[in-house]
Amino acid sequence: MSAKLVVYFTAGDHYVYSWSRGALALEAEFSADDSGLAGFREYLRGRRGALFSVLADLAGEDFHEDQIPYLRGGDRDAVIQRRLVQRYRDTRLAAGLSLGYVTGERRNERLLLASFSNAQQFVPWLDALSEAGARLAGVYSVPLLAPALAARLGARRGPCFVVTANRAGLRQCFVDDGKLRFARLERTLDMQPEALADFVRSETARLAQYLGTLRALPREGPPVQVIVVAPPGQRPAFERLLVSDARLAFHSVSMEEAVRAVGVKGAPAGTAAEQLYLHLTLRRPPKEQFARREERRSFFIWQLQRGIVAAGALGFAACVLYAGAKWLDILDARTQASVQVRAAHVAEQHYERVTSTFPVTQTTTENLKATVVEFSKIARRSASPEAALVYLSKAMDQFPQIELDSLVWSIERGSVKSVAVAAVGAAVAADAGAAPPPAASGQFSQVLRISGQVNATQRSDYRAITAEVQRFAAALRADPSYRIVHTRLPFDISSEGTLTGDIGQSENGEAPHFTIILARQLP
Repeated sequence: MSAKLVVYFTAGDHYVYSWSRGALALEAEFSADDSGLAGFREYLRGRRGALFSVLADLAGEDFHEDQIPYLRGGDRDAVIQRRLVQRYRDTRLAAGLSLGYVTGERRNERLLLASFSNAQQFVPWLDALSEAGARLAGVYSVPLLAPALAARLGARRGPCFVVTANRAGLRQCFVDDGKLRFARLERTLDMQPEALADFVRSETARLAQYLGTLRALPREGPPVQVIVVAPPGQRPAFERLLVSDARLAFHSVSMEEAVRAVGVKGAPAGTAAEQLYLHLTLRRPPKEQFARREERRSFFIWQLQRGIVAAGALGFAACVLYAGAKWLDILDARTQASVQVRAAHVAEQHYERVTSTFPVTQTTTENLKATVVEFSKIARRSASPEAALVYLSKAMDQFPQIELDSLVWSIERGSVKSVAVAAVGAAVAADAGAAPPPAASGQFSQVLRISGQVNATQRSDYRAITAEVQRFAAALRADPSYRIVHTRLPFDISSEGTLTGDIGQSENGEAPHFTIILARQLP
């Protein structure tokens, strides 16, 4: 893995720090003149491919608010670049920071244009990094990291000032709702804690007054929160001298608390509050920075390579997990197969012991198995009269005046239609004294021959008797699977029959009889 290094730019000297697992270590220190640049070039030898970030803590930064139309993609980048060219003479280290959107008749985007008054002081050092083959992650300034520091210290909403005493001087940043609005750097000499606290109070009041004239800070309203990171051992003096008023509400934070909040695990002796910004530069770098896309090309390639390697490692891990799961399935399948083989062997032995006690037969066991199977099939296809008798009894419950004389259930070859034709033919043949026609083959139907008589009705009332038999026949047709194939009424009411006055008076005094043949085809 490439080492992570950061170059801390100040007006007097430049420092190179290395970062590993949250701890900072001072690698080298160079002056800002030509001799320092030569030493920096010598330091970069043998560090090809190292990952560098640049953190500038300089005075003379410029911040200007502007608005552009609501755009996306390349059109937005082109408009921002045009605004930067209009604002600054040298745009090599210039950036446009989004401050949100303005809603109204026309939706615009608010921008904070930021750059350095003297960008040429960076050029030789950036060229040295490029010539040495180092990867430039970005060029940042301390104000760009102020929103992240404010969030770590508890100021996530509303306007606030973040004040720190860095190696370069007293850094004051104005942050509003997590967005940088303004920043300035004031040089400080070796001051006593009381003098430094008075200086912080006076400079913060001046900055608040200046922002009020720019209308960046409302003149009326609640006091603005001021978070002051006190140097080690100076928090009591800061809390005593930094008294809140109607305009500013001071909140002092010790360096130890700030270090814990940011997550710095270690820093060289003598490092001031810049360690907070150095850690955030390498651990949580902001999206906005000043370097051009061409200067970060090698860094983008390195990120792409890491992404490909990570994707490959993830895919390999997924394949290993999948292969492991399949191997476990194979082991489980083999175990089950061995268990089944042993169970089959035991069952075969048990079968041989059981069959050895059977009496001697004239055929083989396979033939007996086939016989039993065929017998089971025949038994399943054999019809039972139970369902037909239940169906008939339900129909007769509706007609208590009908009395059965005989009931014949049988299985006949042929479909229901052929059974109907055979029934009619048998009736005609019986009347003519001839033999009934042969039945069709291939299908089977269950046939129910119902013979009975109608009681509780005058025997001479042939109309009532006939209507009762017809209603009974209609009740037997309630299930569509049953079909009445032949009906013989008690009286001949056809056009060929003759009705006389003594109808219904038989020789033995019995009621007239009827016959109904009900059929249902078997599956």
